Amino acid sequence: MKKIIKYVIVDILRNRIILAYTIFLLVLSLSIFNLEDSPEKGLLSLLNIILIIVPLVSIVFSTIYVYNSSEFIELLVSQPLKRSTIWLSLFAGLAFSMAIAFFIGAGIPILLYTTGNTGLMMLVIGLILSVIFVSIAVLASVTTRDKAKGIGKAILLWLYFSILFDGLVLFILFQFADYPIEKAMIGISALNPIDLGRILILLEMEVSALLGYTGAIFKDFFGTTSGFLLAFAAMLAWALLPLWISVRKFNAKDL
Repeated sequence: MKKIIKYVIVDILRNRIILAYTIFLLVLSLSIFNLEDSPEKGLLSLLNIILIIVPLVSIVFSTIYVYNSSEFIELLVSQPLKRSTIWLSLFAGLAFSMAIAFFIGAGIPILLYTTGNTGLMMLVIGLILSVIFVSIAVLASVTTRDKAKGIGKAILLWLYFSILFDGLVLFILFQFADYPIEKAMIGISALNPIDLGRILILLEMEVSALLGYTGAIFKDFFGTTSGFLLAFAAMLAWALLPLWISVRKFNAKDL
């Protein structure tokens, strides 16, 4: 298992797309922090980049990599190795590589230019989102044999989590504006890891007042230790559940 993980990590870190992704994040992060007059404004400007670009690159690159590694996977399956071991090793290599790329590109500037919990929260959320969307990517790739359909499915999933989900939430808020559904929005937000990450970062920045009464509800819940732990448990579930389903699918898949 260690040899497979090491091979995948070395192969990915030498990939030009990952190198370009890392350099892009690094240049963008440094530019934002140098242009803004305070680290807090820099973090706020960097927030949408992390919540949009990181999931997009993680899910699309991971999906393409799995499809391009189909012959390598078939070779490993022919060896006396458990299928679950092969698939988990591939996931571990992808997740570690995407996390390292994010840490070098955005994590190091965040640690250099900021102090306190806000920067650390953004760094942790970025790392977790990288792992979550790798997990979603391996599920999308194992459920679809055709490469084009698999990549299309991955892009649609990213569109749903990053754009369409917020539109659905706004639609629900407008339709039920006369009802006290603010507390229900806490449960709905757990259905989207990007929204969970955004809420945790904004609460750490103490700008929840800008969100009105709903922001106060979020602060009362996620601002507590139990709410904070539940939010991270939900994000952990987003990383583990798609991976678990993908392992079961891969074990039963006819290569």
